[in-house]
Amino acid sequence: MTNDARYDVLGVGNAIVDVIGSVDDAFLSANDVAKGGMTLIDEDRAAALYDAMPPSQESSGGSAANTMAGVASLGGKACYLGKVADDQLGQVFAHDLRAAGVDFDTAPLKDGPSTARCLILVTPDAQRSMSTFLGASAMFADDDIDADKIGAAKITYLEGYLFDREEAKRAFVRAAEIAAAKSRRVALTLSDAFCVDRHRDSFRHLVQHHVDYLFANETEILSLYETENFEEAVERARADCRTAFLTRSEKGSVVVSSEGAQTVDAVAPDPALVDTTGAGDLFAAGAMFGLANERPLAVCAHLGSIAAAEVISHYGARPLRSLAQLAEDAGLAETA
Repeated sequence: MTNDARYDVLGVGNAIVDVIGSVDDAFLSANDVAKGGMTLIDEDRAAALYDAMPPSQESSGGSAANTMAGVASLGGKACYLGKVADDQLGQVFAHDLRAAGVDFDTAPLKDGPSTARCLILVTPDAQRSMSTFLGASAMFADDDIDADKIGAAKITYLEGYLFDREEAKRAFVRAAEIAAAKSRRVALTLSDAFCVDRHRDSFRHLVQHHVDYLFANETEILSLYETENFEEAVERARADCRTAFLTRSEKGSVVVSSEGAQTVDAVAPDPALVDTTGAGDLFAAGAMFGLANERPLAVCAHLGSIAAAEVISHYGARPLRSLAQLAEDAGLAETA
């Protein structure tokens, strides 16, 4: 990659405040929450579910924003484009992201829905069930695309969740086109199997024509290619894009490239698995930090596993320990 970049990674996604609470399966059933996925809800449903939740932890989130926070924790230069409202939650989101070391200055929405929030219900098996009110985040549009910043990033990382509104979808595709025109790399995360179900054709087109690096878990990649055979999905991904990072929870990850497919072991959370929220986001952070610094693909995946292991060892989707220090402890510092 060229050395004139100001950023290692620029993320484009839904700017969301996360509300995380511990519940049991009975709570999910009583409140009609689909376990293990992400369901879009309106503002009234968000208010009702929030009132029913037990005491919870609130912090700025959103998939791509979490990934950018991870890149920054690894010592990388990160930037984020996403829409919040001109309200208290929007201010909290901006402050948290900047405090994490991420460049963020997208203009807030003055008139319209409030800042987005994701109500994350974590059950004892560490599964997270998400109910998301997109609010202002879905108002992201062409005017919010900063071509100069995209051109200054080695990798532009696109969050699949942003595809749930046509205006945002057009901005998303434009960002990919700008990055390609500047000879930069483009990465896409499929985000969620339900998201893939809604936008399969658009995602396939993006992967085939715009994407250098694809991030997906096993369920998402099977959904993308409408198969139950993981090996078939691997071969389809290999044909469609430069590199794919496919995560398989405790089985580790599979890195797919023109050279074939290689499996990289997972890293166990220390001291224990607490909450899987943000695992894929932080895996992508580690992998893209490695890609931006031209590390071997297996090292990129290992960095991703280290970052994912840190975030699933506690509640919340942002790292609480320095990922740069954890990488150094594992012998994967940039200079190693």
